[in-house]
Amino acid sequence: MVSSANSASSPTSKEVPIDVERLEEENPPTHEAKWWYSAFHTVAAMFCPGVLSLPYAMAYLGWGPGIVVMVVSWCVTLNTMWQMIQLHECVPGTRFNRYYHLGRHAFGPRLGPWIVLPQQLIVQTGCDIVYIVTGGTSLKKFMEIACISCGRIRQSYWILIFGGIHFFVSQLPNFNAVSGVSFAAAIMSIR
Repeated sequence: MVSSANSASSPTSKEVPIDVERLEEENPPTHEAKWWYSAFHTVAAMFCPGVLSLPYAMAYLGWGPGIVVMVVSWCVTLNTMWQMIQLHECVPGTRFNRYYHLGRHAFGPRLGPWIVLPQQLIVQTGCDIVYIVTGGTSLKKFMEIACISCGRIRQSYWILIFGGIHFFVSQLPNFNAVSGVSFAAAIMSIR
């Protein structure tokens, strides 16, 4: 009778909280990326937005202020990248693979997540919205150029199509799985 009462009160595997940090310590993330994957991702992340925004910057600001804004944004991006490289292993023997871990180290275990996570979510949501709208607009323009006799589809549908593609690509297991997408983006932005 006692054993059945103890087994009834013991937590099942569904009720036990998962300690993510302990799991990451036991099974550290593998670093199997090649240097050219990093090059593709860097070119796609740094160069593509500049190429997409260049016509708008020059049209709305003019040549002088447009170039100044582009150079200033490049300097800010370069400084941010340098800081991230320095903070990645700022504590000898400890590698901060997530902003969350860096925030916990910098601001403490209680305050760190409250400082880092809201900012990270705001930036990620804003970037996703901008890229999905820009991608949908680009798909629409591509179809208008490629198929002149095709019927016109509203831009909101193109945004939904690109958002659907974006959703399925985001389900890939790791960043190395999208290296082909980054390679195509890097080639198209350079071209």
